[in-house]
Amino acid sequence: MQDAWDVVIVGGAVIGSAVAYYLTASEDFDGSVLVVERDPSFRTASTSLSAASIRTQFSNPINVQISQYGHEVIRAFGTMMEVEGDTPDLQFQPGGYMFLAASEAQAQVLRDNHAVQRSCGADVVLWQAKDLARAFPHLNTEDIVLASYGRSGEGWFDNTGLMAGFRRKAQAQGARFVTDEVVGMTVERGRVAAVTLRQAGSVAVGEVVNASGPRAARTAAMAGIALPVEPRKRTNFVVDCARSPEGSARVNNGRLPLMVDSSGVWCRPEGRFFLCGGVPADDPAVDPDDFEPRDAEFEDQIWPALAHRSVAFEAVKVMNRWAGHYAFNTLDHNMVVGRHPEIGNFVFANGFSGHGLQQAPATGRGVAELIVYGAYRSLDLGPLGYDRITAGRPFLERAVI
Repeated sequence: MQDAWDVVIVGGAVIGSAVAYYLTASEDFDGSVLVVERDPSFRTASTSLSAASIRTQFSNPINVQISQYGHEVIRAFGTMMEVEGDTPDLQFQPGGYMFLAASEAQAQVLRDNHAVQRSCGADVVLWQAKDLARAFPHLNTEDIVLASYGRSGEGWFDNTGLMAGFRRKAQAQGARFVTDEVVGMTVERGRVAAVTLRQAGSVAVGEVVNASGPRAARTAAMAGIALPVEPRKRTNFVVDCARSPEGSARVNNGRLPLMVDSSGVWCRPEGRFFLCGGVPADDPAVDPDDFEPRDAEFEDQIWPALAHRSVAFEAVKVMNRWAGHYAFNTLDHNMVVGRHPEIGNFVFANGFSGHGLQQAPATGRGVAELIVYGAYRSLDLGPLGYDRITAGRPFLERAVI
């Protein structure tokens, strides 16, 4: 392996692979790209363990636009990632999202968010309880004040397919992917001069991109940088319903959406089953190697909320469950992207807090633009930069799951 690289990307899952793809796809970039991944099986990567969905229903215009671009890429993915005649299919399921509000305060948040979404051209509608009951007869709407439903531009897709497509195309375009681990960095005169790999030793670098998911704070610390990103555990449950409501909807050809209940519990169809989860009542940072599912969450939190919302979920059986990690930004639950203000060749692509898959295309494009042109060209991601971390100034987003 060569001893100097123009760009070294730390982490080869969906974010790192997306950055590598967009860099090598740029006509104005002719540099070398090395992607370093410690576990090429991606068995415990946030990408692999994600519920893999995309929505435009955010409260901040930047997040809406990030997802709109993500949706464009997902729909055109086969053509974009074609390699030697192989066109990957992400099996996109356009089920939409549906947020439920059971109080006037929650309803006002949906109204405010809806105004932002519509200003960006998102195809989202607000429904009163009677409209909701008409569209989805299986739901208990007695306590519902308002619902927000995405009619298009939202759904779920193949998570590892997205990563693999970016990775394979980036490789075909000249990026080098290696199985190794970055264990140190040498900082000289305000720049990262070299990174140390566990197996290959020290290599000189022009730019370093931190795309190491829940381990992002550890990577940043190698350059003397404090980054408020930590692993937070999320347990997903696959359940079978004795009386499945799938196919009962009077919209979207009978398909059910990804429903986000007023309690914060979410649920969506997964073949003949349903996938569900929620934000734990107790949500501490965990060890990055801790993937033990929290089974009690289903009985204590998720099943009661679902059973209240629909009789169809009163009799369910857990068929499978697994735990994954959010790369959780403790400041504001939003990504940190862009250059460090003092170590100018250290670039962040971190802290997605559960939104990494849907935000990977826009992040990869933005980071590539920053490296190639020195500025964002397509969508200004500046408000999501590291400066807000040092200033303690949260990037406000009200639609966080």
